[in-house]
Amino acid sequence: MKLSMKLLTTTALGSLLAATPTLAQTKWDLAAAYPPGNFHTQNLQQFANDVDRATSGKLKITIHSNASLFKAPEIKRAVQTGGAQMGEILMVNYQNEWPIFGADGVPFLADSYDSAMKLYAAQKPLLEKKLGEQGIMLLYAVPWPPQGIYSKKPISSAADLKGSKWRAYSPATARIAELVGAQPVTVQAAELSQALATGVVESYMSSGSTGVDTKTYEYIKNWYDTQAWLPKNAVLINKKAFDALDKPTQDALLKAGREAEVRGLELSKKTNTDSIEQLKKGGLVVHQPSPQLKADMKKVGDTLLAEWLKSAGAEGQALIDAYRK
Repeated sequence: MKLSMKLLTTTALGSLLAATPTLAQTKWDLAAAYPPGNFHTQNLQQFANDVDRATSGKLKITIHSNASLFKAPEIKRAVQTGGAQMGEILMVNYQNEWPIFGADGVPFLADSYDSAMKLYAAQKPLLEKKLGEQGIMLLYAVPWPPQGIYSKKPISSAADLKGSKWRAYSPATARIAELVGAQPVTVQAAELSQALATGVVESYMSSGSTGVDTKTYEYIKNWYDTQAWLPKNAVLINKKAFDALDKPTQDALLKAGREAEVRGLELSKKTNTDSIEQLKKGGLVVHQPSPQLKADMKKVGDTLLAEWLKSAGAEGQALIDAYRK
């Protein structure tokens, strides 16, 4: 009798468990190009944590930092084809595909946080339309700190950069090298430290944050605070993957994205201040550009804007007009 009761109880329990719906967990991969300590990556991790918490673990997003899942130029394509459900890209890297991606890489067009976000507001509807046609959603974007010039030797004019081995990571930075007579060398963020250590790179334009990430101060001792532009990282979602989520999970994801955009902007501002201090502590000298260097780089910016408008056509002109309103 006891055996029969035990068997009955076990059978009843099994039936009950079978009838109880299990919590389906969805796992996503997010491909990122920058190291774990970078503020963009930290913001991504906080975003993933927020989604996890808001969905009670229903959607788990794994951040693959430092180009460990896909190299920087491959991330957008990976999201588009479903190789990763999400990815973070530096938009200027894709200017050759579509000029509007490179609007925030035109030197001296937007040279402050306020103007960078104003440019983004004008750019965003175009981005959403273009990416939507490719099966991609734009979730949020965060600007890098203002860009300055790292140089192994002191410079007082653009002519002093002539012949220097200049890191190019986008069409705009490669074109700047040409205009100042430097020698462009294509090096992505994950490879920059090694390139500096081996002398492959002697100068480049980037933020203080990149200088800290790569310990540039161990190889280069001069940084000129030109505040040339504030390029943005955009976080993308594969549209099919998003559509497969239930409505509460979609809402939680979008809310976490809005919060990440606000938080990311503040992190960028703080990083700008903190990284400049860290560069100084590392032995790098932070210079204000000379009037001649400012004038030279402004001329470079004017040339690049004219060239960008020529390639971007009416769409680009409409963007600039909307930005300058």
